[in-house]
Amino acid sequence: MKQPSHFTSDWLDKRARLTPDRVALIDYASGEETTFAAWNARANRTANYLKSLGVGKGDRVAVYASNRQEYLDLFWAAPKIGAILQNLNWRLTVHELKGIVAAGEPRVLVYSEDWRAQVEELKPACNTVEHVIAMTNPGYGEIEFSERENFSDRLENVPELTLDDPWGIYYTGGTTGLPKGAVLTHGNMTWNSVNTLTSWGMHGQHKAALQLPFFHIGGPNIFMAPLVHAGGTTILCSGFDPDETFDLVEHSGITHYVAVPTMFQMLQEHPRWQAADFSRLELVISGGAPCPLPIMEKFWQRGVDFKMGYGLTEASGNNFWLPPEMVREKIGSVGYPIFHIDMKTIREDGKSCAAGEAGELLIRGPHVAAGYWRNPEATAETIRDGWLHTGDTAVCDSDGCYSILGRSKEMFISGGENVYPAEIESVLMAHPKVLEAAVVGVPHETWGEVGRAFVVADEGYSEQDLRAFLEQRLARYKLPRAIVLLDALPLTAIGKIDKKLLESKEVSK
Repeated sequence: MKQPSHFTSDWLDKRARLTPDRVALIDYASGEETTFAAWNARANRTANYLKSLGVGKGDRVAVYASNRQEYLDLFWAAPKIGAILQNLNWRLTVHELKGIVAAGEPRVLVYSEDWRAQVEELKPACNTVEHVIAMTNPGYGEIEFSERENFSDRLENVPELTLDDPWGIYYTGGTTGLPKGAVLTHGNMTWNSVNTLTSWGMHGQHKAALQLPFFHIGGPNIFMAPLVHAGGTTILCSGFDPDETFDLVEHSGITHYVAVPTMFQMLQEHPRWQAADFSRLELVISGGAPCPLPIMEKFWQRGVDFKMGYGLTEASGNNFWLPPEMVREKIGSVGYPIFHIDMKTIREDGKSCAAGEAGELLIRGPHVAAGYWRNPEATAETIRDGWLHTGDTAVCDSDGCYSILGRSKEMFISGGENVYPAEIESVLMAHPKVLEAAVVGVPHETWGEVGRAFVVADEGYSEQDLRAFLEQRLARYKLPRAIVLLDALPLTAIGKIDKKLLESKEVSK
């Protein structure tokens, strides 16, 4: 019988058979250790529970939760039965999430207790949701996640899946309208892991902390999923805490650590920084935003080969590797493309750049997303002829090593989160007293960049009212730190808003 040409396999089940008694997961708060066999059994019970609720291949399972064991169990359980995990970003407002849920049409919504109030507000928009599952303390009409314990830890009658089947939807920032949902397939997740293991040298004795929010692709894909592939250990944390991080480094035996620049800055400002022992760390990598050189230098002075990474949701997370011996030689570089990935930079006319010439970074490979959920226009604009157009400016040196220079579009990054001015401007313009609006990103000591809004307003305008209006409609990291009232917005010679002038100190005061 001919086998499917693009078959996929059950990762956790495979690892549980190969190394059943090896510790796969440690819950940092409780200290509970879970072996691969136990984790797989738990995921199987979760999958059987979802099946009992009518969830099948292609159905969406929306998750509105903080970092918890149940979330990680769902990450492995949903793809076992061909369901698609819809990861809801709890940093977004309910106003923003209503549209995302409506577009995703999930069959089930699972949430953690800390987001109960938001879920209650979200429920009226959940027209397709047949079951609301509370991880703890279910409310009226809800069911409890713990009911999975009544189901078998053996999984049978699963659908045939291929590498082209969707695994999950991960949301990027929206330049206009709703954030776009990048559809990552079983193949995307598999190839990201293969690329990471073969290029970063990870193996079964490695251990990493999981502090990044799990709704971001960096949560599962930078270390957690590759560690399952390799048989390593993940330490699950509820979030980032500097003091807890030093305990992880010095007492928990972690070998790999990833954070955004803001987190690293907080570590370096902490009283324990000077005395901390970093000798066990084999890899410390920064992602989410350009990392200031002083942060890197402080790690180098402590003997840590600290480096910058570069990833984006549409490319599953990991894309480059810079050998440790070159970290200080190629300062600011993200390194060489990892296995099974092609890169190039192009000019505005579409022709390839010469070595040392800046241009837009394009990425091609089996880790590139299938497209955006039910958004063929955005998919066609971003993925052309198999190449992912990142919108980021990069330069490749004569040695084939890449450096990221910045965003070619107006998007800026605040605390590791992508922020799109057009989205904020759209909300500003919805206020009845705002006549014109423009937003630019400006440097900030803690968050890297923050938004500064410029508005032209009608009589009766109140900045306090405008801020209250924005807070109801935008996530906190999108809120402008400063709002500047102008008589008119400056225009270029062709009539467009002159954002370069708005970024200047003269106008920004």
